[in-house]
Amino acid sequence: MLASSKSDYDNLAAEIHRLRSIKQETQEYNAQRQTKCQRISEMTEFLAMQSGIITEYDDKLTRQLVEKITVFEGKLQVDFKSGVDIEVEI
Repeated sequence: MLASSKSDYDNLAAEIHRLRSIKQETQEYNAQRQTKCQRISEMTEFLAMQSGIITEYDDKLTRQLVEKITVFEGKLQVDFKSGVDIEVEI
Protein backbone atom coordinates (compact mmCIF):
# COMPACT_ATOMS: atom_id res chain seq x y z
CA MET A 1 0.00 0.00 0.00
CA LEU A 2 2.93 2.32 0.64
CA ALA A 3 4.06 2.10 -3.00
CA SER A 4 0.55 2.98 -4.15
CA SER A 5 0.50 6.04 -1.87
CA LYS A 6 3.83 7.22 -3.30
CA SER A 7 2.51 6.79 -6.83
CA ASP A 8 -0.70 8.65 -5.95
CA TYR A 9 1.37 11.45 -4.40
CA ASP A 10 3.58 11.69 -7.50
CA ASN A 11 0.53 11.79 -9.77
CA LEU A 12 -1.11 14.46 -7.65
CA ALA A 13 2.08 16.53 -7.51
CA ALA A 14 2.44 16.28 -11.30
CA GLU A 15 -1.18 17.38 -11.78
CA ILE A 16 -0.70 20.35 -9.44
CA HIS A 17 2.41 21.36 -11.36
CA ARG A 18 0.55 21.04 -14.68
CA LEU A 19 -2.37 23.14 -13.42
CA ARG A 20 -0.03 25.83 -12.07
CA SER A 21 1.68 25.98 -15.44
CA ILE A 22 -1.67 26.36 -17.22
CA LYS A 23 -2.69 29.07 -14.74
CA GLN A 24 0.56 30.98 -15.39
CA GLU A 25 0.13 30.72 -19.17
CA THR A 26 -3.48 31.90 -18.90
CA GLN A 27 -2.51 34.88 -16.74
CA GLU A 28 0.21 35.88 -19.22
CA TYR A 29 -2.19 35.53 -22.15
CA ASN A 30 -4.82 37.63 -20.37
CA ALA A 31 -2.27 40.34 -19.55
CA GLN A 32 -1.14 40.47 -23.19
CA ARG A 33 -4.74 40.61 -24.36
CA GLN A 34 -5.56 43.40 -21.93
CA THR A 35 -2.54 45.39 -23.12
CA LYS A 36 -3.59 44.88 -26.75
CA CYS A 37 -7.18 45.98 -26.00
CA GLN A 38 -5.90 49.06 -24.19
CA ARG A 39 -3.63 49.94 -27.12
CA ILE A 40 -6.50 49.52 -29.60
CA SER A 41 -8.62 51.80 -27.43
CA GLU A 42 -5.84 54.40 -27.40
CA MET A 43 -5.53 54.17 -31.19
CA THR A 44 -9.28 54.60 -31.59
CA GLU A 45 -9.29 57.68 -29.37
CA PHE A 46 -6.31 59.14 -31.22
CA LEU A 47 -7.98 58.61 -34.60
CA ALA A 48 -11.26 60.08 -33.36
CA MET A 49 -9.39 63.27 -32.41
CA GLN A 50 -8.04 63.67 -35.93
CA SER A 51 -9.94 66.32 -37.83
CA GLY A 52 -10.76 66.06 -41.49
CA ILE A 53 -9.71 63.56 -44.09
CA ILE A 54 -6.07 62.52 -44.29
CA THR A 55 -4.90 63.26 -47.84
CA GLU A 56 -1.15 63.07 -47.44
CA TYR A 57 1.53 61.35 -45.38
CA ASP A 58 1.54 62.42 -41.73
CA ASP A 59 4.73 61.46 -39.88
CA LYS A 60 3.23 62.09 -36.44
CA LEU A 61 0.23 59.90 -37.21
CA THR A 62 2.43 57.15 -38.64
CA ARG A 63 4.73 57.13 -35.62
CA GLN A 64 1.71 57.03 -33.29
CA LEU A 65 0.13 54.02 -35.02
CA VAL A 66 2.76 51.92 -36.79
CA GLU A 67 5.28 49.68 -35.01
CA LYS A 68 7.09 48.54 -38.15
CA ILE A 69 6.69 47.86 -41.85
CA THR A 70 8.34 44.82 -43.41
CA VAL A 71 8.87 44.73 -47.17
CA PHE A 72 8.52 41.42 -48.97
CA GLU A 73 8.53 40.69 -52.67
CA GLY A 74 5.09 41.79 -53.85
CA LYS A 75 3.72 42.82 -50.46
CA LEU A 76 4.19 44.87 -47.32
CA GLN A 77 3.40 43.75 -43.79
CA VAL A 78 2.32 46.60 -41.53
CA ASP A 79 2.55 45.86 -37.79
CA PHE A 80 0.55 48.36 -35.77
CA LYS A 81 1.40 49.19 -32.18
CA SER A 82 -1.97 47.77 -31.17
CA GLY A 83 -0.75 44.32 -32.18
CA VAL A 84 -2.83 44.21 -35.35
CA ASP A 85 -0.94 43.17 -38.48
CA ILE A 86 -2.05 43.61 -42.08
CA GLU A 87 -0.57 42.65 -45.42
CA VAL A 88 -0.77 44.97 -48.40
CA GLU A 89 -0.05 43.66 -51.88
CA ILE A 90 2.07 45.98 -54.01
